[in-house]
Amino acid sequence: MTKISTDLIKELREKTGVGMMECKKALTESDGDFEKAIDFLRQKGLATAVKKAGRTASEGLVESYIHMGKIGTLVEINCETDFVARTEEFRELVKDVAMQIAASNPVYLSREDVPQDVVEREKEIYRAQVADKPPQVMEKIIEGKLEKYYTDVCLLDQLFIKDTEQKQKVKDLITGKVSKLGENIVIRRFSRFQLGEKTAG
Repeated sequence: MTKISTDLIKELREKTGVGMMECKKALTESDGDFEKAIDFLRQKGLATAVKKAGRTASEGLVESYIHMGKIGTLVEINCETDFVARTEEFRELVKDVAMQIAASNPVYLSREDVPQDVVEREKEIYRAQVADKPPQVMEKIIEGKLEKYYTDVCLLDQLFIKDTEQKQKVKDLITGKVSKLGENIVIRRFSRFQLGEKTAG
């Protein structure tokens, strides 16, 4: 059995914000493998986040972000208490999401918000692109292309711009903050304006 050093436990705690005992347990379970220990904690964190997802989030912040006077965004993110809303961690999260919207131009909040007729239209385009493939192969390719479409147009499915390794989606970022701050966190709505661009309606 690998001996887990205190320094390694501290390092994991600093990286994840999880308590020392949980970090020690994660490293023990992962046989001292740092990355596996993070995955272990994220899996546990996800379970915690799911439990909190049903709780009412009516506090929070509305944040704006202006980029070079050309692009502007507004986002509302809710949490459960004013105490969490005033923390540096929560404020930073809201700013990051506002910047994400400016940089990545999402059309929808989540894949559930994409109208069914839009999904069907995308599928038809993909079908035409792979018409020469066998049916079972065609369906797998279409599913893959649809996943890529969601990653492009849905805020929660987008890769987080500040994650240089591009492994974390915005929804993973939110889940991590739910675990760390101990409250349900919900991106309620957002708007994005680009200079000279016509708005719908």
